[in-house]
Amino acid sequence: MMKIAVSGKGGVGKTTVTALLAHILAENHQVSVVDADPTLNLAMALGVPGSQVAQLTPLAEMKELIQERVGASGGGFFKLNPKVDDLADRISFTYKGIRLLTVGTITSGGAGCACSENVLLRAFLSHLLLEEQEVVLVDMEAGLEHLGRRTIQAVDALLVVVEPGQRSIGVAKRIKHLSADIGLKRVLVVGNKIKSADDAQIIKRHFPAEEILGLISYSPEILAADLEGVSPYPGISPAVKQELLQLKNKLIRLLSQK
Repeated sequence: MMKIAVSGKGGVGKTTVTALLAHILAENHQVSVVDADPTLNLAMALGVPGSQVAQLTPLAEMKELIQERVGASGGGFFKLNPKVDDLADRISFTYKGIRLLTVGTITSGGAGCACSENVLLRAFLSHLLLEEQEVVLVDMEAGLEHLGRRTIQAVDALLVVVEPGQRSIGVAKRIKHLSADIGLKRVLVVGNKIKSADDAQIIKRHFPAEEILGLISYSPEILAADLEGVSPYPGISPAVKQELLQLKNKLIRLLSQK
């Protein structure tokens, strides 16, 4: 089963791409998506009604549960290996066959803060990526340190969403560099908001062909869905759906070679 993390500069459409991939993959796979981005917009991008989105509480904000599983916060003693194998069912929400798990912000990375919230969140992500027998997509913020080395080894691929602009490309290259530092070997670029052949060439000029998973065209339908706060998936054009299908098929083909 595929375990995929999705990253990229803010505003490039990372969460939208994650949601679209989840819907495409859910057509013939069992899919869980994890919202580990501070903005917590994945539920809306998936199409979860606003009234239900308002009822979702991120794991990071479940103070009583964190206290129960990890112990003291604020510098006290706590468990470094908390029980997490039952949490997915407790915090998940299923929408149109896709299981959504809202984790929330992990406030620091690597060997920095060892606060109880981070201990539980890291342990939970590790469990999902190492133990769950299904496709898992993790919508992350740009940094990767919070995953830790053990967890990152369970990620089959990191998808970096890039739009044709120098700031987006610069962030993508920094993410690639960081990925190499922590041992993540398969980093793939998804070009997004491509309006022209020139846009496509900008992406191709900055990244090797073998690292480009695919390109997704700019879509007025996706923009309109975002403005309305609904899922873009039902309204995407046949051309964009074909691009997503090609991206999915290439991803499955590449990961089958691991």
